[in-house]
Amino acid sequence: MKLAVIGGGSTYTPELIDGFARLRDELPLTEIALVDPDATRLDLVAGVSRRMLRRAGHPAEVVATADVATGVAGADAVLFQLRVGGQAARNVDETLPLQCGCVGQETTGAGGLAKALRTVPVVLELAEQVRAHAPDAWIVDFTNPVGIVTRALLDAGHRAIGLCNVAIGFQRRFARHLGVAPESVTLGHVGLNHLTWERSVLVDGVDVLPRLLAEHGQELADDLGLPLGLLRRLQVVPSYYLRYFYAHDLVVSEQRAKPSRAAEVAAMEEQLLKLYADPAVDTKPDLLDKRGGAYYSEAAVALIASLLGDRGDVQVVNTRNDGTLPFLRDEAVIEVPARISASGAAPLPVDPVEPLYAGLIANVSAYEELALDAALRGGADRVRNALLAHPLIGQEAVADELTGLLLAANERYLSW
Repeated sequence: MKLAVIGGGSTYTPELIDGFARLRDELPLTEIALVDPDATRLDLVAGVSRRMLRRAGHPAEVVATADVATGVAGADAVLFQLRVGGQAARNVDETLPLQCGCVGQETTGAGGLAKALRTVPVVLELAEQVRAHAPDAWIVDFTNPVGIVTRALLDAGHRAIGLCNVAIGFQRRFARHLGVAPESVTLGHVGLNHLTWERSVLVDGVDVLPRLLAEHGQELADDLGLPLGLLRRLQVVPSYYLRYFYAHDLVVSEQRAKPSRAAEVAAMEEQLLKLYADPAVDTKPDLLDKRGGAYYSEAAVALIASLLGDRGDVQVVNTRNDGTLPFLRDEAVIEVPARISASGAAPLPVDPVEPLYAGLIANVSAYEELALDAALRGGADRVRNALLAHPLIGQEAVADELTGLLLAANERYLSW
């Protein structure tokens, strides 16, 4: 079984390798192709990956290449985890919107739109290589903004599913609080990528969310950066990304007072690459846990194993709406529990979504459609319309100013 990782030179990759090594019975890989244009990073990451697999006694061969066709040829699954422009572009995404009083974040708001504009065309070019050289492969997209990128892939007819680690992170966190195995926890997870709420938490068919909020509400609220009163009043657990909506002005104030997350991650990456260069390092460094992407490898292994093994289990993924949320277009991409088989993802039925959440979901889904149109067809007016539609922006003067700033900062990445 062959897996290709596009963006294999990412400092995330050893997290994946660690998961493949620990869960080898679930996903019996014989070849892992790491594909990346950055030869220096790719060499370091491939080296530590080989040492990690060797230490674990895993038989998979690690192939490192800059050639996409070679990397994906014959693959059973291809994982996309690329970042066009690297941390430098991310830093702009996180700081430029602050000039206009808007949240600076790489997956939502103006920063998320900038990333979509840079990323969607590149992802679609890469996906065509997969179609040509591995036509039966599943594409698993971990590239942000996941919802928009997955929609682009699906609209272009690719066999693709989007993946995020928010749901599995909540599952593991709740399991620790409850003292149960993670596999026994089922989430009532609903929304769009990075715009989701846990409306129930089932253990043996019993909803324990009220108990979680009563006994561990303060810890959860602190982790999310939201008031405990809000969680208890709503009786849901929002994803961390809802803080950008529920506490927008506070977040802007905080972001203006400290270095960007991109700056922090860039410093971590320097340290990680030095560690990867050490021939004695053959396990996942502890520092990688601070890099982000917790449980990413477990989620990826589970999804790929189910797609290739036709397991029919339930996982939270990004896939077509197809009527699951009746207030959205069928073509929209949503993030909900779905049954995963060799045929792909089939969303499970979802209880009617309360207006408080449905309204925001519909608003952001409309923005995502406009953002995808701008990424595919270009033009300042399409960018401006997408910004105007986003609930974190929504003012004509702000959208107009951001359009000029965003296009100037990303000119080198935009073919139009």
